Amino acid sequence: MTAPAAVQLAFDGSGIDGSLFTSITDFAKDTAWANSAVEMWTNLGLGVFGLLMLKGWWSARRSDTRAMALALAAPVAVVTAFVVAEVIKKMVAEVRPCYSLPHDYFVDSCPAPSDYAFPSGHTTVATATIAALFLLDRRLSAIAALFAVVEGFTRVYVGAHYPHDVIGAAVIALPVAFLTSLLLGCSAPGLVARLRTGALRPLLATEHAAR
Repeated sequence: MTAPAAVQLAFDGSGIDGSLFTSITDFAKDTAWANSAVEMWTNLGLGVFGLLMLKGWWSARRSDTRAMALALAAPVAVVTAFVVAEVIKKMVAEVRPCYSLPHDYFVDSCPAPSDYAFPSGHTTVATATIAALFLLDRRLSAIAALFAVVEGFTRVYVGAHYPHDVIGAAVIALPVAFLTSLLLGCSAPGLVARLRTGALRPLLATEHAAR
């Protein structure tokens, strides 16, 4: 079957680490009993990163204004990293593995040809959360790192991405999210301090919060 024209014009990343991709998807084939659970996790698992950011915000209510500024900056940092990754994805236009390696084993369904592979959006969110939480709470950041490794592996396991799509997502997301968090953490405490004295105080501070 001839690939659609849009696919033929897109970048084929199978020459980079297609053999490793095939080894991992062969493992998925050998563990078919786990396919449904992994496919469910690879999408729903993103909720874990949202919960970690919520935990950071909840804890920051008892801390000083810089901590709250960092907590509020976390989702902004993740969204910023995701937007940057999506721009790069359109520029690179790497075709999904299911088009380049159609005879491999795939758990996930093949997306539209215009839904490109590099970098992995799921992994971008996961690894951006690590960086976004790093200045706020190292423990939460470490937990995010553990789940991010799992998330990245599952993206290859289900056949949605090559390993380099996952690694590339981390390389892009970590510095973008960290710098965004650092910038907002340094510039926003004054605004947060003012908001803490107004109607939003219950959301931003407890009665015993540090100044």
